[in-house]
Amino acid sequence: MVAGFDGGAITSDAGALLLRHTDRAIGLFDRVGGCFVDRRRPDLTVHSVRTLVGQRIAGIALGYEDVDDHDTLRHDPVLALLSESLTPKRDHCAVLAGKSTLNRLELSVAGAPTRYHKIGYEGAAIAPLFVDLFVEAHDKSPREIVLDLDATDEPLHGHQEERFFHGCYKCYCYLPLYVFCGRDLLAAKLGRSSIHASAGAIDEVARIVAQIRRTWPAVRIVLRADSGFCREELMAWCEASRVDYVFGLARNARLEERIAPALQEAGLAAAASGRAERVFRDFMWSTRDSWSRRRRVVAKAEWTTIGANPRFIVTSLAPDHWKARPLYEDLYCARGDMENRIN
Repeated sequence: MVAGFDGGAITSDAGALLLRHTDRAIGLFDRVGGCFVDRRRPDLTVHSVRTLVGQRIAGIALGYEDVDDHDTLRHDPVLALLSESLTPKRDHCAVLAGKSTLNRLELSVAGAPTRYHKIGYEGAAIAPLFVDLFVEAHDKSPREIVLDLDATDEPLHGHQEERFFHGCYKCYCYLPLYVFCGRDLLAAKLGRSSIHASAGAIDEVARIVAQIRRTWPAVRIVLRADSGFCREELMAWCEASRVDYVFGLARNARLEERIAPALQEAGLAAAASGRAERVFRDFMWSTRDSWSRRRRVVAKAEWTTIGANPRFIVTSLAPDHWKARPLYEDLYCARGDMENRIN
């Protein structure tokens, strides 16, 4: 009996087969590749832009975020199925590209290629693609959709351009803005962390809403985000654009004074039950100078085992459509699912 441990060319990433079938269904690699302009000499080009894009997307999906990983992955027999051809133009080349070629793709410039950057990309073509894929995944227009906005840290480990130390995340980082609808990513915009998390939100949301309404003109759209996006400009845009919103509202002394009786009621209930209790209040509210109008605020007057825990949200949704408690617990708190996707 002979036991052999030389299995030949094998892989631990069989999930790439599923990605291949997914790509065939929606044409993702071709559609993203179509957003690039390739001015390399065809007779000297081994790997097409479509192969490079597919290789990079699949690598990230499989957990290989670093370009360096592809010096090994380029020889993976299953990942090779993602390429346009299983036979490279040159005998000494692998079917997939190595880190240097992929790095040139990632360093491509916006607009037309240049002398030193032979691959260019059209940002205006890439951004709407996410929304197109989202809309195409539905057989018919939904009655209502909820768009989640949030920003998170993207830590930096070198001296990248416009690096900035963010006090909240306690590191040098970028602060990209994300827009999700359920599990579907609609926008991912890189931003520096020296500006507010909501910077650029209106432009992104306006683009997405306009694109969705071209296909679904009657759909009701609700914007949902934490208190970092509770800005007069964004709320006013929503009100002028027939977009509803529910945003977290940072607490302050005036708001806490407004619900003091409710907090006392929750405190007495918690003392009697021995567990956390909450009471909801619904009222019209305005800041002293930053808001242009009075808006509906829902307060959660909660008393936990360690004391008061008041929370507030502001919304354009009418009370007859959403009562205070389900508005907070069922609609607003559901935004936590989006945070699971970006952290």
